[in-house]
Amino acid sequence: MPFSAHEDHNLPLAKFESMLKTNDVYFFDSEDFQDIIHHYLNSGKVALAKKAIQIGLQQHPSSSELKLLHVEILVFENRFEAAERILNEVEAIETSNEEIYIQKANIYSKQDNHQRAIELLHEALSMTDDDNADIYSLLGMEYLFLDDYESAKDAFIQCLNEDFEDYAALYNVIYCFDFLEDFDGAIEFLNSYLDQNPYCEVAWHQLGKQFVSKKMYKEALSSFDFAIYSDDTFIGAYLEKGRVLERLKRYNEAIENYEITLGLDDPTSFAYLRIGKCHDKLGNLELAKKFFYRTVHEDPLLDKGWIAITDFYFKLGNYQKALYYINKAINIDSENVLYWKRSAKINELLHFYEEADLAYQKTIELGNYELETWISWSDILLKLGEYDSAIHSLLQALEFYPEHADLEYRLAGMYYLSSDSLKGTYHLKNALKHNYEERDTMEILFPAVYSRKTVKNIICSFKNASL
Repeated sequence: MPFSAHEDHNLPLAKFESMLKTNDVYFFDSEDFQDIIHHYLNSGKVALAKKAIQIGLQQHPSSSELKLLHVEILVFENRFEAAERILNEVEAIETSNEEIYIQKANIYSKQDNHQRAIELLHEALSMTDDDNADIYSLLGMEYLFLDDYESAKDAFIQCLNEDFEDYAALYNVIYCFDFLEDFDGAIEFLNSYLDQNPYCEVAWHQLGKQFVSKKMYKEALSSFDFAIYSDDTFIGAYLEKGRVLERLKRYNEAIENYEITLGLDDPTSFAYLRIGKCHDKLGNLELAKKFFYRTVHEDPLLDKGWIAITDFYFKLGNYQKALYYINKAINIDSENVLYWKRSAKINELLHFYEEADLAYQKTIELGNYELETWISWSDILLKLGEYDSAIHSLLQALEFYPEHADLEYRLAGMYYLSSDSLKGTYHLKNALKHNYEERDTMEILFPAVYSRKTVKNIICSFKNASL
């Protein structure tokens, strides 16, 4: 039994620690040593656990339990050969000790031989009719290593059959259902679980999340309400309920649920952010701004908070402030393509074309190949007079959007401006062929090119051909 500071059975621990300090030698029975070792292992004091094992084996050299605890330490330290030697010694004496097979499985698992680990854990199961929850839990983890989510799910369900309040197993079961995208199966399982454990707030919470996945918001709200009824301090249920109410555009009710969480524990940046978003939707701009600023005050590294402030000022047309805050978000997460897209747009509206060029370039580098991004970038390069760079980017865009008229018109204009009339004509004809109606793109973006007699003749010849 683990030691507690408030129970009499901590006396062997105090006696053992006194022995270490005085160098006296006291005798302990084997069970006392086991309790002392477990206490140190659970406390993360591995060196003291090893010392207790050493002294314990000196006093009880034939104790299988102490040897197996020694094996546990050796496996933790990746000393597999030494661990296996001891396991073989114990197995020669106790062939039906399931702990031997559990430790062997642990060794194979750490060597990435998960299939062999599973075989050994099944052998361990065959040797005991007692509480097998720990073995099933280990089995579940081994199946997860093999991406066998169906078998992992079954193993974790067996854990719950052994111990209905093993919430770690419950979360793992739902994780498997989620990975398998079996939302109906998860709902059926959770309902069955709740029939036997109707006041389990964790299960109600998980059931609500499954209903959200199926967009069954009414059922989700009921589930979160039952979770709150089961535990009215369950912050997660209030937050999830708030998110559902947001989706239903019931923003005032959502705010109420988020505000409850602020009183249950230390305020979270997430709750402040969601409250701000709700006020923003309701048109309560000053309140929205207040909660957005509270968000970043609570967690200055929450990039979503800075983005919320960015979007707030962007909608107000205050692009200078929007630029200040988007830069803060980018400093936190410089690999977020959506932030760079925002930065490019804001810089463009502020006529900071060189900065917009760099932002669009970063957006493309991060894998955003949307047509709008390519077009916006080429338009910025046109304003900068960087015709060669624009042509290069537009040719790249054509690989993703072959013969797209918006790209072809721009390529035609760029080539004409670069004094390459042959290629300009080629792309202009391609553009007219694919979308004649968009020909005013040339007039708007390239008025000097559009006014050329040769260009007008090409456009007119396509118009006459279509009559």
